[in-house]
Amino acid sequence: MKKVGILMGSASDLPVVRKAIDTLAAFDIPYEVHVYSAHRTPAEAAAFSKNAKANGFGVMIAAAGMAAHLAGAVAAQTTLPVIGIPCKSTNLDGMDALLATVQMPSGIPVATVAIDGATNAALLAAEILALSDDELAEKLEAKRAKDAAGVLAKDAEIAQEFNK
Repeated sequence: MKKVGILMGSASDLPVVRKAIDTLAAFDIPYEVHVYSAHRTPAEAAAFSKNAKANGFGVMIAAAGMAAHLAGAVAAQTTLPVIGIPCKSTNLDGMDALLATVQMPSGIPVATVAIDGATNAALLAAEILALSDDELAEKLEAKRAKDAAGVLAKDAEIAQEFNK
């Protein structure tokens, strides 16, 4: 199975990124995690991204806050799918990161999830990898069925209490 590369612009993004790590681990998807800044370590971020495909990666996840250029910087260096996680900051509550991540120029796409949406980033990465992995696709289908059953169980509880 291809690996997922997870980059974060700062170690302070780890509490958000940990949700992606945990989600990938739950699906037994291999991953690597690194701290590479688009602004402070651009050469390292570029080198990792340029070599990602040759090094066995199938999808990249990039998490950053504030100016949040990391996902775009990664996408500029690879044709692998890149998923951006805009991280919440104290100044603009993550809106700056969301806009910086989602507003990519034509030709350099970045799939973007919600602010601090690391779980969905990992699930999207899993869905991409599942296109060529039937076992992973089955695991994703089982998760969806389990999630649906959980919602229906809560519906039954609430209906029992309020629908008289």
